[in-house]
Amino acid sequence: MKKPLLFFIISFTFFAKAQIGTSTTAGSAESKWTFGGSAGLGGSFGSNSGGTSIYISPRIGYKLTENLEAGIVSDLNWTNAKYFSSNTIGVGPFVNYYIARNFYLSGMFQEYFFNQKNKVTKVKYSGDEAALYLGGGYMQRIGDRAYMQIGLMYNVLYKEDQSVFGSGFVPSVGVVFGL
Repeated sequence: MKKPLLFFIISFTFFAKAQIGTSTTAGSAESKWTFGGSAGLGGSFGSNSGGTSIYISPRIGYKLTENLEAGIVSDLNWTNAKYFSSNTIGVGPFVNYYIARNFYLSGMFQEYFFNQKNKVTKVKYSGDEAALYLGGGYMQRIGDRAYMQIGLMYNVLYKEDQSVFGSGFVPSVGVVFGL
């Protein structure tokens, strides 16, 4: 029961998240730093499964070249449902390679630390899990140096019977400014 509920809440949260990145300028020279992140709010509402999930993921990056960006990202996910609660914190580096400003390839390593509680049995579980996400997607320009991204990543370290996550696939939809 715990894994399907967690999978649903995490999936809903990832579909609801919005990613934002920004770049600042200093005088007439463009800064190579990017700032931003993503946030999401998810929930399953009903008499038997009501719950809420909040997801926040700030990031800071640096454009190594015009098409290559590297940085650090962190994740905070809080979930509270009728029978289950969970707190997850993740941190790690990322790299994005942009192809003709229409496509991108992405890699991200995250070390997750989590606390979970089954509210029925009162069983608590804490641990950590590493994830190496590889993927990419499509980008559509929506303004001056602003792009909408639609993509999919896969955790190549995912093991179905051992992972705290319900799936190795992670969809993403977001907006990036400053590219």
